Amino acid sequence: MYLNCHSYYSLRYGTLKPEELLQLADRCEVQDLALTDVNNTSACMDFLRLAPKYKVRPVVGIDFRNGAQQCYVGLAKNQDGFAELAEHLSTHAHTGTPFEERAPRFRNAFVIYPFRTFKGRPEALASHEFIGVRLKDLDRLRFSPIRHHQKRLVLMQTVTFRTKKDFNAHRLLRAIDNNTLLSKLPKSEEGDPGDCMWTAPATRRLLNEYDFLWKHAQTLLRACDFTMRFGADQPHRNLHTYSGSTKQDVKLIRKLAHEGLAYRYPEPGPEILERMDKELTIIEEKGFVSYFLINWDITSYARSKGYFYVGRGSGANSIIAYLLRITDVDPIELDLYFERFINLYRQNPPDFDIDFSWTDRDDVTRYIFERFPHVTLLGAYVTFQYKAVVRELGKVFGLPKHEIDKLSDAQLRYDDLDHLGRLVLQYGALIQDFPNYLGIHAAGILISQEPIYRYSATFLPPKGYPTTHFDMVVAEDIGLYKFDILSQRGLSKIKDTLEVVRYNRPLEAPIDIHDIKAFKRDPNVADLLRHAQAIGCFYVESPAMRMLLRKLQVDNYLGLVAASSVIRPGVAQSGMMREYIQRYRFPERRQDAHPVMLDLMPDTYGVMVYQEDVIKVAHYFAGLTLGEADVLRRGMSGKFRSREEFNKAQQAFFDKAEAKGHAPELVAEIWRQVESFAGYAFAKGHSASYAVESYQSLFLKAYYPREYMVATINNYGGFYRTELYVHEARKHGARVEPPCVNRGQAESVIVGRTIFMGMSFIKSLDFKTIERVLEARAEGGAFTSLEDFVARVPASLEHTTLLVRAGAFRFTGEGKKELLWRVHLLLGKTKKDKHRPQTLFQPPVKDFDLPALFTAAHEDAFDELELLGFPLSDPFLLLAEPLPEHAVARQLPQLVGQEVTVVGYQVTVKPTKSKKGQRMFFGTFLDAEGEWLDTVHFPPVAEKFPFRGRGVYAVRGTVSEEFGCISVEAQWMEKLPVIQDPRYAEASTVTRIRANEPQRSRRSSRWQH
Repeated sequence: MYLNCHSYYSLRYGTLKPEELLQLADRCEVQDLALTDVNNTSACMDFLRLAPKYKVRPVVGIDFRNGAQQCYVGLAKNQDGFAELAEHLSTHAHTGTPFEERAPRFRNAFVIYPFRTFKGRPEALASHEFIGVRLKDLDRLRFSPIRHHQKRLVLMQTVTFRTKKDFNAHRLLRAIDNNTLLSKLPKSEEGDPGDCMWTAPATRRLLNEYDFLWKHAQTLLRACDFTMRFGADQPHRNLHTYSGSTKQDVKLIRKLAHEGLAYRYPEPGPEILERMDKELTIIEEKGFVSYFLINWDITSYARSKGYFYVGRGSGANSIIAYLLRITDVDPIELDLYFERFINLYRQNPPDFDIDFSWTDRDDVTRYIFERFPHVTLLGAYVTFQYKAVVRELGKVFGLPKHEIDKLSDAQLRYDDLDHLGRLVLQYGALIQDFPNYLGIHAAGILISQEPIYRYSATFLPPKGYPTTHFDMVVAEDIGLYKFDILSQRGLSKIKDTLEVVRYNRPLEAPIDIHDIKAFKRDPNVADLLRHAQAIGCFYVESPAMRMLLRKLQVDNYLGLVAASSVIRPGVAQSGMMREYIQRYRFPERRQDAHPVMLDLMPDTYGVMVYQEDVIKVAHYFAGLTLGEADVLRRGMSGKFRSREEFNKAQQAFFDKAEAKGHAPELVAEIWRQVESFAGYAFAKGHSASYAVESYQSLFLKAYYPREYMVATINNYGGFYRTELYVHEARKHGARVEPPCVNRGQAESVIVGRTIFMGMSFIKSLDFKTIERVLEARAEGGAFTSLEDFVARVPASLEHTTLLVRAGAFRFTGEGKKELLWRVHLLLGKTKKDKHRPQTLFQPPVKDFDLPALFTAAHEDAFDELELLGFPLSDPFLLLAEPLPEHAVARQLPQLVGQEVTVVGYQVTVKPTKSKKGQRMFFGTFLDAEGEWLDTVHFPPVAEKFPFRGRGVYAVRGTVSEEFGCISVEAQWMEKLPVIQDPRYAEASTVTRIRANEPQRSRRSSRWQH
C-alpha cells in the first residue's frame, strides 16, 4: 500500500516507467498503489490501463510541489476528483503562480500534507485532509503533539527509486534541471535515497505500534474508485453531437451528402448512390456522424475565408468526405478501399489530416477553439536523446568541451575512457528515452464531450492554447481521437501564385485552380511529369522523386498517386520499389508476383504500395478478420508495436496463413514485406490527396512558371534553398535583379519578366525600415536620389548602408562606393542602429569632390553572398582557376560505363547508410550549363573525399544508368577554390581576376539562360 509513487513522468525527477512501478508493487505484494507524479498527469491514464495485468489496485493523483518542495498530495476518489485535481494543477501552470500551503476544498479528492512541513493545526483539517508520515518520520512523530490526532494520520512512504543506481540517475536529472554541477546540487533539490518500496510484511513490521498508519492509508486508498474503460469496448469520448441532437446530426449529414451530389456527380449512377448509402449507414452505426460534421464545419469556415486546404489521410477513402468537400479525392475514380477507411470492426474514426497554408492555420485553430466546447491541443513527450543527454551529463560532471565532444562520438570505445567518462556513458544509456519535457503534437487538436480535466491536466505552451499532458497513443486508448490541422508552404505557393498572376498578367482569364479534371488531361502538365521538370512543385521536386518519375516515366494521375507512396522509405527498404519499377516498365515481369498478391493488388502488379494493402493481405491472404487486420495495420505504424494486441495479431497472421495452406517460407516472405514497409506507407487516399496538390502546382508551373517561382521564393522555397528557385526562374526566361527601393517590395515581385528580390531577403535589415521605405514611396512617389531617400525615410546609417550594398540604389547610376561615402556624410552622426526622426527641413550637407573609386569585378556577387545568402550571378564565375576538362549533363547518356570528370555547383546532399550500416551520400549538382547532375558516393569514397560545404566540386567517376536515370558513381572529388574576395584583395589579384573575365562571361550566359 503506497499513496505517493513517482514514475519518470515526474519530469527530471523520477526514474521508473509506470509499468515498472506496477511490476515492483506486484513483487512486493502491494495490493493498492497510487501514482502521484510531481505536477504531472501524463501517466495516469496509462497506469489505469496497465494495472489489470497485475495484482494491484490502481489509484491516481498528483504530487503538488513548488520546485522540489512538496506542498501536498492529492488522490482522486473518482473521475470527478481527478478533474478537480487536474484543473487545480492546470490553473497554477497557466498562471505561473506557486501553490499555497493549504489545498483548496476538493469535493471528490483526498489531500495529504507531509508531516515534516505541516504547519497547521490537525484539528482544523477538513474531513478529506490528512497528514502523511514516512517511515523515517516515526521517531520524530513520537515527540510531536500531532501524534494525538491519529484519525488524521496516514502512512505516506514515497516511492521514487528501486536501487542506488536509480537514486544516482535522479540526482543527475535534478542537476540537469537546475543547470548546475552535480557537486553543487543543493540537498533540498534531491529526493531521499530511502524513497523506495518495501514489501508489505516488512513495512508493517517497521511500523510496530504505528500500524494504524498503514490501516488509515489503506482505508484512504480503498475509498478511491476511479476506473476507465479502454480498448475496443468503449465508446469514443469526442464531442458526441454536432447540433446537440443525434437525430439532427443524422438528418444534417444526409442533407449535406445529397447536396454534394450535385457538385461532385451531376449525374450519379447506382454505384455512387450505393456507396454513399453504405458509408452513411456505417458512419451512423459507429457514432462518427459528429466527427464528420465537425470536419465539414472546419473546412466550410476555411472556404468562407478563401483559405486553401487539402484534406487527406484515410478519410480521403470516403465518398461522404468527398461530398462534404472535406477532401478533393474521388474514391470512385481511384477505387479506394473502403474498409481501410472504416468498417464495422473499427473502433476509431478515420484519420482526417487537413493541410492549410502556413499563413492561415493559426486563424483556423483560433476558430476551432472559439467554435467548439472542451478544445485542447494534443501533447507530446520530448525525450532525452543519447547525444544530447551525454552532453548534459558531461556538463553536470564539469567536463571540458573537448571531452564532451569526444564522448558524443558514436565510435568511441568504452575501454578507452576514464572513470568519469564511463559514468557519463553508463547513465546516459539509462536516461536515454526518459521524457524530458512536455511538447505539442505537430497538428493534433482534441474536441471532447466532457472537460479535458477528466482525463488530463493541461499546460500552456507559447501558442497560448491549453495542451494535454498525454500523447496521441494515450488519447486513442481512452477514446479521444484527434483532428489534425496542419500547415504547409505548398498551399501558400499556390494561393500566392494566383495573386502574382493577377497583378502581372491582368488580362488573363481567372484560373480555376480546383479544375483538377482538366489538369489531369493537360498535355503540358503530363510532359512536366514525364520529364521530371517539377522543381518547386509540391511533393514531386526532391532528387529522389525526380529520379523515380524519370524511371517510371509517369505522365498520369494514377501513376503519380502510386509514385507518391512508392517513394516512402518502407517500400524501398523492402526491395519492392525496384520490383514495382520493373513491373511497371516491363509487363512480362508482372508474372513474377504470387497469384494471390496479383489478384489482391492488380493496379500495382502484386506489389504492396498503400496502407490498404496491409489489410488486404492480412484479410484475404492470411485469413485475419477485418478487426485483426486493422490492429495489425495500426501496429505497423510503430505507435502500438509493443502492445499485446499487436503481438497477438502478428501471431495470428502466421497461424492462420499456414492454416490456409500457404507454405511457411511464403508466409515469412510476405510478412517481411508487410513489416518492412507498412510503418511508412501512405493510405491510397492520402497519396491521392498529395497528387491533387501536385497537379495544381504542376499546372501553375507549366503555364505561369515565372510567377510560380516568385511565389515559391516568397514562401522561402520548398525542398531546396531559395537560390535554386532563382535559378529556375531564370531558366524560364526571367531576369532576376537585386532589391530596389523604387521598384521592389518587402517580398519579391515580378514586373513583366523582371523579378526584383524582396527587401526582406536582405540579412539584418529590419522590417520597420522596409515599412518606412514603402510608406514614403507610397506617399511621395519614387525616390529621385540618395539625398531624397535620406530626407524622406527615417532609416539608420546601418540599415541605409545595407540597402546600398544590396544594390537597392542602382537607379541613381552611381557606384556603391560613392553612395556609401555620401551615406556616411549624410548620416555619419546618427547613432548606430537608431532610426532618425523625420524633420521638416534637412540641414545642408557639405559636398565633397570624391576621386574616381575603383570597383573590382564580382564585388556585387560577394555583397549578395553576404547579404542575400547567394550570388545572383553565375557561381562558376567565382572560381579561382579555369574549369578543368569535363563532361556536362547532356553528354552523359552517351558515356554510360565510361570514366568521366564532371563539375557541378552543389544543390543538396542526402546522407544515408549502406546495407552494412556505413555512411554514404547522394549528391545533387547543377553543371556549368545549369542542368542536373546526380552523383553516388559509396562509403569508401565518402570517407576519403567528404563534402566541404556549398560550392563548386569536380567529381571523377563512372557514368551509370538505371531505368533511364543517369548518375556518376564517384571515385574522387575535390571542392574547387574560389577567388579571393575582391573587396579586400590586393591589386595584383584583382588584375588576374579581370584577365580571366571574358571566358567566364561566355559561360555565364548559358548557365543563366
